[in-house]
Amino acid sequence: MFDQFGPPSVLRLADLPDPVPGPGQVRVRVRAAGVQPFDVAVRLGRMPWAKVSFPQTIGQEYAGVVDRVGEGVDGFVAGDAVLGSTMFNGASELIVVPATDVVMKPESLDFSTAAALVAASQTASGSLRELKIQESDVLLVHGAAGSVGTVATQLARLAGATVIGTASPANHERLREMGAIPVAYGPGLVDAVRATGMRPTVALDTAGGVALAQSAELGIPRDRIGTIADDKAAAEVGARVVRAGRDPKRLAEVIDLAARGKVTIRVRTFPLDRIADAHAAVESRHSGGKVVVIL
Repeated sequence: MFDQFGPPSVLRLADLPDPVPGPGQVRVRVRAAGVQPFDVAVRLGRMPWAKVSFPQTIGQEYAGVVDRVGEGVDGFVAGDAVLGSTMFNGASELIVVPATDVVMKPESLDFSTAAALVAASQTASGSLRELKIQESDVLLVHGAAGSVGTVATQLARLAGATVIGTASPANHERLREMGAIPVAYGPGLVDAVRATGMRPTVALDTAGGVALAQSAELGIPRDRIGTIADDKAAAEVGARVVRAGRDPKRLAEVIDLAARGKVTIRVRTFPLDRIADAHAAVESRHSGGKVVVIL
């Protein structure tokens, strides 16, 4: 938790009373909790709409084991391995969440990978749905080596679309493994995309900055340029901000694909007592994979 906005060092461990599930809720003993850029922004005080009350716990995605079930809950029992979204409390040993938001974890998927996929799965699948990705599309994914970009690239390929992914050269082999055509981001991106001989028909931006203007320069229709990262640039270019809400059904669909080896994600883990280091890694934007805290 944290008592003031600031750098990763404001985070501290604390002992809190065990939460008790009410009607329609389950209590989960968390085994792994993802760390998102959203968490970093909340900690820094850059999310004015987020209702922060100090001292504030943190964390939006988890995987763990149900250890208590509230009144009226059907479909879950103590001992079930689960995952899902939560709000401001995922990096905790025990959390209480609505049973309707919980997804069963397949046995073949480990806890850290399950936690890593929670937000990325829902954001990527929802964004592709909003942009109406089809088999005939050539999708340009900005930030294709990040967690959302990784899932979006694989889902688009499974849908039959061609994918051009932007990333640093160090990540190009990873993009090829996912079936994407890699190009380096930066000032030469437009020429690099044109050099592939492919003409993008739709773009998903996970990075912000000049990516939206570059997509427009490539001739992609403005209503098929979507960003999850830069509202200001979207307004300037006339592109779309895609806000894919949480949806346990969409999450379950991607988790099933992951359990069958059709969607993968790189994971970098930290123990709970190094959560400040985990936040610093996400904040650096060069984390080397989806950051997950292990409890």
